[in-house]
Amino acid sequence: MQRLLDQLSHTPVAVHDAAWNLIVANQPYDALMGATTSWRGIERNGIWRNLVGPGNRTVHTPEEQARFESLLVADLRMTAARYPADRELKRLIAELTSHSPRFAGLWESGQVGSPQDQSRHKIIDHPDVGLITLDCDTLIVAGDDLRITVYTAEPGTEDAERLALAVVLGTQALVDQGLRKWTDR
Repeated sequence: MQRLLDQLSHTPVAVHDAAWNLIVANQPYDALMGATTSWRGIERNGIWRNLVGPGNRTVHTPEEQARFESLLVADLRMTAARYPADRELKRLIAELTSHSPRFAGLWESGQVGSPQDQSRHKIIDHPDVGLITLDCDTLIVAGDDLRITVYTAEPGTEDAERLALAVVLGTQALVDQGLRKWTDR
């Protein structure tokens, strides 16, 4: 997986487990979506972040947000069926149920689905470069039960330029923060 991330060094990529816990994100992803290194515990769970927590920089219409949440919960339901004895997964579901009436309703609906069913286009509201329309592809690695999310822009477009600028600005900010921490010792 690390080799894949290394090959996509200029493309925002995040890797989640079957329960949507963030395993790793590369620097371009952090530059696009905000630094994931500060997320701790349940904050690293994508379902929690979208239904209970602060969400992310993606701009959704209410209908798109409802569909996105529905697909995340449906995917988690399929994961729970594959891993019925997983205590951490049961704990996550209990936490989500107790903190999010929306999650509880979606969980009770019994709907199944995959994140691959969601819209492939995302609009990201980046604080430095504004709105960026991107293709968002979620690839599922069946044998490892991972979800790899890759953000790309159509080549030669203003969105491609904005994405490249966001990555450069964000990567520079991450490097500057690391240098400050190192020199402050």
